[in-house]
Amino acid sequence: QVQLVESGGGLVQPGESLRLSCAASGSIFRAYVMGWYRQAPGKQRELVAAISPDGLLTYTDAVKDRFTIYIDNSENTVNLQMNSLKPEDTAVYYCTAGRYNLGNFKIDYFGQGTQVTVST
Repeated sequence: QVQLVESGGGLVQPGESLRLSCAASGSIFRAYVMGWYRQAPGKQRELVAAISPDGLLTYTDAVKDRFTIYIDNSENTVNLQMNSLKPEDTAVYYCTAGRYNLGNFKIDYFGQGTQVTVST
């Protein structure tokens, strides 16, 4: 059973930075696509960024050039560095682990979520 535990959320002002961290149990980075999703109040959950086992990176357009997803193998964490934060980045952020099966992508594991609030 894989466990994902997020940390690093909080309240910041526009233009500031935060780093979210997701601690994973076991050596899952070689087998799973790791991602960060977010869900704002009244909105659907959306993919923010993902990293595949072979290092392919994916970002939603709204965060390109501001957010960076990376894996720290020494800490067994997948991290999301968020710079130049905007109020519209306010959401609960979830760490995920998923895999492709017969061409279909399925998220197998979700973390509990961490709140990010960007406000003056």
